[in-house]
Amino acid sequence: MPIIYNKDIDQHSVLAIWKIEETEEELLAGLQLKQHERDIISSLNSGKRLLHWLSTRLLLRTMLNTTEYIDCQFDEHGKPYLVNFDYHISLSHSYDYAAVMISKDHAVGVDIELIKHKIKSIKHKFLSDVELAQKQIGDNTDGLYVAWCAKEAIYKWHGKKGLEFKQHIHIKPFKLKNEGSLNAIVELPTGTRELTVNYFKTKDSYMLGYVASNS
Repeated sequence: MPIIYNKDIDQHSVLAIWKIEETEEELLAGLQLKQHERDIISSLNSGKRLLHWLSTRLLLRTMLNTTEYIDCQFDEHGKPYLVNFDYHISLSHSYDYAAVMISKDHAVGVDIELIKHKIKSIKHKFLSDVELAQKQIGDNTDGLYVAWCAKEAIYKWHGKKGLEFKQHIHIKPFKLKNEGSLNAIVELPTGTRELTVNYFKTKDSYMLGYVASNS
């Protein structure tokens, strides 16, 4: 299983990325599945959606380093959680990659995206005019993906419906690099928070953003 990136974010939080090169059969062979999970697999049919589902679960199993059955489910907001392990988790996938983040102490959020120029056609849907006026975002494809991945990671970190990218998550000016961080102001039902999001661009043009913080 080709884990191409594995990083300890802090003492209790880990992020890993896996390049999907296995077949469905090879991925299935590494998993313990119960009937409700087999039903999900049947509904996905074959193709990338199934590979994504299988690869995130196998990467999760590898990171937890356990032979026990891992019961990964989703709550009413669509946030993944583990029934029988005391970890916060976040899952993401895009084309040939899967990403998983786990933490004992913090709520986490991760997002990975293949960089495509078509993001420019939707930038006004998830960014305010103030954000688009920032020179590192504007018409810069990489900057737009940093902003998208940051907002998606924050959304997953929060883990509840109702948080709007454009209305509630505000990216502060930052210096665009291939690897860096930014701060974002988040308007939550419980009050305003400022979060730090880390990001990096891979050599084959994927962007990844992640956040770990007390919820």
